[in-house]
Amino acid sequence: MNWKANELERQELEIQSSSNSELDAEVRRLEDQITNGYDGQTVSDELDHLLSESAEKIDSAKGELAARSRAVLAVRRQIDDVPSQSELIQYERRFSELNAQIQGKLQQTRKFYATYNALLEIKELMLKETSLLNSISSQFQDAITSTDGRMKLINSMEGIIKGSQQKLLKVQLGLKEEQKVCDALKAKHVAATAEQRHCYSLLKAFQEECTKNEVLRRSAA
Repeated sequence: MNWKANELERQELEIQSSSNSELDAEVRRLEDQITNGYDGQTVSDELDHLLSESAEKIDSAKGELAARSRAVLAVRRQIDDVPSQSELIQYERRFSELNAQIQGKLQQTRKFYATYNALLEIKELMLKETSLLNSISSQFQDAITSTDGRMKLINSMEGIIKGSQQKLLKVQLGLKEEQKVCDALKAKHVAATAEQRHCYSLLKAFQEECTKNEVLRRSAA
């Protein structure tokens, strides 16, 4: 974009130089005619014609100059809209910070959901346990009054114990699977942390080189 602006300014200077050269040449020619004794009326007519042409050229040049000036201003606005290297580095740093904040919020939200689901499951288990205890309590007095009642109660309790053991085994298996997933995630986290540190190190080195480059460019300008 700097090249475009410089090119337009160069063309503007060339037009001005060309117009001035042509006008100077015509003026010198008229001066030679006056010096050599040309007819005054002829010289006057040529001078009027020259002035008329010059006025038209000036008006045309003004219009072209105005158009080129607008083009130059438009290019300069585009140049101003392009962020510098230091601004790009600041944007990149800010985006990295925002990404870190988003990842932190996401991790926190996942923990909240996991805690909520765990508490909800505990609540359901406690409600089932309370219902079971209430059922046993209500049937206990009737069950102990007869042999058949006691046997039914014992069988019922054995069934409850067996079901509880099956549920416990299922929970333990689920816990082992979750532990495996957790260990795998920890390993990934360690690797990702190391990679992040490496990226930050490279980014810092890149930013330092960009700063040096910016200083050198300003010094050379």
